[in-house]
Amino acid sequence: MLCQRCSKNEATIHITEVSNGEHQESHLCEQCAEADGTVIKTPTNINQLLSSFIMAHSGVAELAELSCPECGLSFLEFRQHGLLGCPNDYEVFEQPLDGLLTRVHGEDTHHVGKVPARGGTQQKRNMKLLRLRRELAGAVESEEYEKAAELRDRIKEFEKQ
Repeated sequence: MLCQRCSKNEATIHITEVSNGEHQESHLCEQCAEADGTVIKTPTNINQLLSSFIMAHSGVAELAELSCPECGLSFLEFRQHGLLGCPNDYEVFEQPLDGLLTRVHGEDTHHVGKVPARGGTQQKRNMKLLRLRRELAGAVESEEYEKAAELRDRIKEFEKQ
């Protein structure tokens, strides 16, 4: 449908006015509607709106300024697209990535590859034992002796099975 005023452009603004029970419709292009004083708002992307709201109210505003010096990727761009730009990003975004990976994968944030569904039980046991020993070494290094003792006991129990 062409604009009722200029008859040149496509009518993209459709206005219905109701006065004393009578409906009067106008079909205008954006230029003619603006000339009439109609305010045209561009549609807002709901994902963008929600992302900005969450970032503003979640206490991660400082992450918004975090970016990789090598590839220039910002943390916000990573959150939008879900893709890192270079190997250096793992170091630059280490703290927020660690939290994200922990939420997604639980405690097992160290990638060890896939284990076959059939016959992989021994390999799974070995991987769990390795993870527990790594945690024990970390607890001893950070002088968390109660946690280290608990991990030691879990390792001994696990080895008995």
